[in-house]
Amino acid sequence: MNYKLSATLSAHTIAKRGGKGYVVTGGQDAVINIFSLATHKEEPNFSLVGHTQNVCSLDAAPDGTVISGSWDQTAKIWKNFELAYDLVGHSQSVWAVLAIDPERFLTGSADNTIKLWYQHKNVKTFTGHTQAVRGLALIPDIGFASCSNDSEIRVWAMEGDAIYTLSGHTSFVYSISVLPSGDIVSGGEDRTLRIWRDGECAQVITHPAISVWTVSTMPNADIVTGCSDGVVRVFSASEERWAPANELKAYEDSVASTALPAQQVGDVKKSDLPGIEALSQPGKKAGEVKMIRNGESVEAHEWDSVNFSWKKIGDVVDAVGSGRKQLYQGKEYDYVFDVDVEEGSPPLKLPYNANENPYTAAQRFLDNHELPHSYLDEVVRFIEKNTAGVNIGSGGGEFVDPFTGASRYQASQTTSTGGSQDYMDPFTGASRYRAPPASAPPVVASSDPWTGGSRYSGSSAPPTPAQSTSAASVGLPVRGTLSFRQANVSAMQAKLYQFDQALSNEISTSALSMYHQELNYIEETFLYLSQAVANSTITSPPITNKHVDAIIALLERWPSGTRFPVVDLSRLIIGYCEPAYADPETRKQFFTTLFQAAEWNEPWSSPLPKSRDTNVLLLLRGLANAFQDDTTLDNGAWAGHILEKLGEAPYTVLSKNQRVALGTILFK
Repeated sequence: MNYKLSATLSAHTIAKRGGKGYVVTGGQDAVINIFSLATHKEEPNFSLVGHTQNVCSLDAAPDGTVISGSWDQTAKIWKNFELAYDLVGHSQSVWAVLAIDPERFLTGSADNTIKLWYQHKNVKTFTGHTQAVRGLALIPDIGFASCSNDSEIRVWAMEGDAIYTLSGHTSFVYSISVLPSGDIVSGGEDRTLRIWRDGECAQVITHPAISVWTVSTMPNADIVTGCSDGVVRVFSASEERWAPANELKAYEDSVASTALPAQQVGDVKKSDLPGIEALSQPGKKAGEVKMIRNGESVEAHEWDSVNFSWKKIGDVVDAVGSGRKQLYQGKEYDYVFDVDVEEGSPPLKLPYNANENPYTAAQRFLDNHELPHSYLDEVVRFIEKNTAGVNIGSGGGEFVDPFTGASRYQASQTTSTGGSQDYMDPFTGASRYRAPPASAPPVVASSDPWTGGSRYSGSSAPPTPAQSTSAASVGLPVRGTLSFRQANVSAMQAKLYQFDQALSNEISTSALSMYHQELNYIEETFLYLSQAVANSTITSPPITNKHVDAIIALLERWPSGTRFPVVDLSRLIIGYCEPAYADPETRKQFFTTLFQAAEWNEPWSSPLPKSRDTNVLLLLRGLANAFQDDTTLDNGAWAGHILEKLGEAPYTVLSKNQRVALGTILFK
């Protein structure tokens, strides 16, 4: 069968079909959007507001009742597009939800438990998994199945008894579904789709990707997988529905050519491995993995019990980083470092995802533990040094777990002269900024016995006063101005170009993309700032008010969700190029437009939408850069206007990082 695109709904990344011809989506903005399949409108027919953090799981009953799970530790039941019940009882994020019928529901959580609810009442709690529960599926006449980060699938009776456990996955199991025959299918971090029959693994299908994030079954018994390489694949037991032989061969070749990190398949000692002759012996069970030595290479082969043969699934390579993601405070991270800040004191935890901006993670760590911000660059350097990645799959790029926003592997970086950037942005889920490598003082790193990751210790040498990681060492009052001038200019440029390309590719938004002259001014601006931020010799022409005018034009017409790299660029312009906006009229228009871009005059409510929250933070950091010792203040009139505008925002709505930036402004 040929599949054709019938509609594109771009609101979120998690979607379920409702019982009344609707598609329900949820995402990081904590809003649930509902689209009618009959109209194919770009805007949702309904928006359900109530969660306060990322909506990471959805399901629907046949009558259209929707259940949603969130990082806010709750699940919610929605009937007739209105909130009916709050399901409160889990102590961590709710990563899996299942509607049994319009009144009974199951929820699975990062607190390792599953709860059965009747309306809003918790009637039973199922315990047995040792890590976060990631997926749930009904099994007719038996009960339900669950999958978990503990690599296991458990089958339960509704009365509460665990009937049996399915073991075979070698890493997190993200998703499960049930075939019309009653067979269970599962997908996970070990790149495999597995089919389970009568309590045993009947077949393993390895994918040429990092992860199989989601699996689903169709009424005709076909199986659908969605993977980290951005490809949806359909598998069928009916030979007449198979792809042509050349496509099947290409698929097998792509699996065989994949690079597997050593930690994914266990410790490898090449001299102890058998040669290729070991493949003459049949495997003992479906999915059994055997490593062999083939010349100087180490290959991983998997036993295919259907075809009774060994199939190569990749070449084993070394890789840096933890072999499995880590849980910290109910959320999943690629790394959880231990940081020693004071001799004799317990280490502090520094969680970090490879999809994050290292500056964001470092800033969060310093804020959470009330440490001096003078350590920002040193923490960033440590993160960069200890989070090297590995390329897997033929598609390149870096992908994000739709449930957690995490991604362990890091793709190679594209050039900064244009095109898209394959890193993930912490605010939008799109390409991210990543700080460039920098030289750093020696930092002692050793293995963390709890996470397998590196441990950061600042105690290898007596710190200087400016380097001390003890909160007590902060010198108050601060006698000099502080600035927010760190940046990865090339990644910022790639992000801005990516958004511009996306706007130009759509007929409805093509008029919003950059004009030729604007593009020239933006390129000149990035060239100048790349030299200024790196503190190298400035060889490019200075930035003028014409460059600022181009930035103002983008701020005025680009949508809120795509403005943040332009606001961030403005932050650097303010910090490094004051003559470009020194003219009173230009300066007035520049800062007025920045306030408008951050939707400063719109009603304030907590929490702010993610795009607005980001733009407000970058605006405040830009204003902090404006108030330096050598800033011209127009006899205080301009400063007075800025302070008046700042007073319009309710302090209680601002996040901690926004308050830090605001306080930095007021120090001046």
